[in-house]
Amino acid sequence: MTLTTAEADKIVADNFAPWVQALGLSVAGAGERHAVLRLPWSEQLAREGGGMSGQALMAAADTASVIAVSAARGGFGPMTTVQQSTTFQRAVTGQDVLVHARVTKLGRRIAFLDVTLTAEGAEEPAAHATAVYALA
Repeated sequence: MTLTTAEADKIVADNFAPWVQALGLSVAGAGERHAVLRLPWSEQLAREGGGMSGQALMAAADTASVIAVSAARGGFGPMTTVQQSTTFQRAVTGQDVLVHARVTKLGRRIAFLDVTLTAEGAEEPAAHATAVYALA
């Protein structure tokens, strides 16, 4: 069962803290083992120098990972971020970010993911993350 974008958006609305919801993330798509979220550009998310903050990008990667795991499992279930490692490769200024999360391994108790964050219209990623989740 693949999640619809409305079902995935509801997971975000029902299960994430208000400050994560304030990022304005929306689900652009979800498949059997992946999800794509849009992080809209906002001056409020910019740091000194005008680039989108790493904290916003990391929160978007974490949120996209939860949606991808939920899609792979056929619905939301309790999970905990065990590890997330993020590398920042180039600044994002004035553009939305597309966050592609892909489940690389899904076990009964643990999931592994690969996340690419790319400024809309860009070819090269702005950031890359890997994540591990414990599943309940």
